[in-house]
Amino acid sequence: MDELTYEREYFGRGYTAVAGVDEVGRGPLAGPVVCAAVILPLEEEKRILGIDDSKKLSKKKRELLAKQIEEVALAYSVSEVDEKTIDEINILQATRLGMKKAVEGLSVSPDFVLTDGNMTLDVSFPQKSIVKGDALVCSIGAASILAKVYRDRLMEEYAKVYPEYGFERNVGYGTAEHIKAIREYGICSIHRKTFVKNFWDGREKNSP
Repeated sequence: MDELTYEREYFGRGYTAVAGVDEVGRGPLAGPVVCAAVILPLEEEKRILGIDDSKKLSKKKRELLAKQIEEVALAYSVSEVDEKTIDEINILQATRLGMKKAVEGLSVSPDFVLTDGNMTLDVSFPQKSIVKGDALVCSIGAASILAKVYRDRLMEEYAKVYPEYGFERNVGYGTAEHIKAIREYGICSIHRKTFVKNFWDGREKNSP
């Protein structure tokens, strides 16, 4: 997925700043949903090799690529929507909000937006959503990498504050270890209450 095929197609139609947008963290029981937007350059000498859906890459490879993306991109932006907002407006709307914030946070204003999945954003730019875009569109894959690296680092920091839940291993997802900890200790401040109600008894762990 190194060819920037979609980006070049829209460049051929007259668009000069095509942004790819993706999210990470729709499914976890804890932590924010994180979204990123990236505008990649089209010059051959600035091409980044190895970009793919972040889930298919090793942690070491993701971190290496994230550094390259940040160095080479014409613009990039990362946003997060916290667990309280997710509980208030639901995860789909929180994801749309996060993607909108990421697009609008770009230092270079895009003239076309490509989003992963089937997601229509409340933005003023023309847009197209592409199913499996994180594996098909280079700029969307780049956005998924930035979002994943950012969110993983964030959850590792939360693990230091709330060591009981193993966030450094599960990054908030509902593993057996994580669910067992919720049943034993209750939830902490970053848990999504609407996601844990099937196995949560109502106890909340005080912040340290």
